[in-house]
Amino acid sequence: MTSYTENLQDLITRTRFVLWDFDGPICRLFAGHKADFVATELVRWLDGSGWRHVLTHEERQLTDPYEVLRAVARRHPGSDLVAELEARLTREELRAASSAWPTAHADRLVRAWAARGARLAVTTNNSPAAARTYLRQRGLESCFGPHIYGRVQDPGLLKPHPHSLRQALAALGADPSDALMVGDGPSDLLAAQRAGVAFIGYARNDRKEKLLREAEAQHIVLSLSEVLRELGG
Repeated sequence: MTSYTENLQDLITRTRFVLWDFDGPICRLFAGHKADFVATELVRWLDGSGWRHVLTHEERQLTDPYEVLRAVARRHPGSDLVAELEARLTREELRAASSAWPTAHADRLVRAWAARGARLAVTTNNSPAAARTYLRQRGLESCFGPHIYGRVQDPGLLKPHPHSLRQALAALGADPSDALMVGDGPSDLLAAQRAGVAFIGYARNDRKEKLLREAEAQHIVLSLSEVLRELGG
C-alpha cells in the first residue's frame, strides 16, 4: 500500500541521489545483539562509574540506547562522559553488525539504483563504522564509496536534525531537489523535510506504518520490492 502526491515511479526514476537510513531500510542492526540489552549495559556502566544520578528513574528503564545517550548528553553536553558513552555504544554497534539481518530486497535495490547511475549515501544515527562494516560484509560498500555519514559526538546532531543529510548532499554535490531519502521513522522524515529532500517511508510492520502515517509521510511502502518494481528491477 502506498500513498501518493507525486507519482511514486516518477519520484524514484528521476532521483539522482539516494540517501539511505541504515538500521531499518538496509538491515535490522540489533536483530541478534538486542538494542534493549545494549541500553541496559550502558545504564549499568554509568552506575558502576559513579554516574547513577545522571539518569532519572524513568530514563533508567529506557530500552533504546540512543535515548540513553541523548539523556546523558542533555545534562553533560560535550563532556568526556558523553564521549565515553558514545564510544561504548559504537563498540556495541560493531558487535551487532556481525549478526544484523538484511532487510528484504535491500541489497538488490541498492545495486539496482547504483546500476542506473544514482549516487548513494548512508545518513544514519548509527556509527558510520558499524554501517561500513555491515556493507562490506554484504558486498555493498562499493555502491556507497566514501559516502557514509553517521553519528558524530554531539547527539544534538542526530536525526531529526538534518546534519547527516546535509553532509551527504554537500559531499555529493547534490541539489536537494534531485535527492530522495529512504527511512523508516518520523525522525528520518523530519530530517528529510528540513534538508529539502523527498522521502519514502519503509514500514516493516503495522507499528512502523502507523508512526509514519501519523507523521504524514506522503509515500509509504510495506516492502522495498515496491520500490524495486517501480525502478524496473
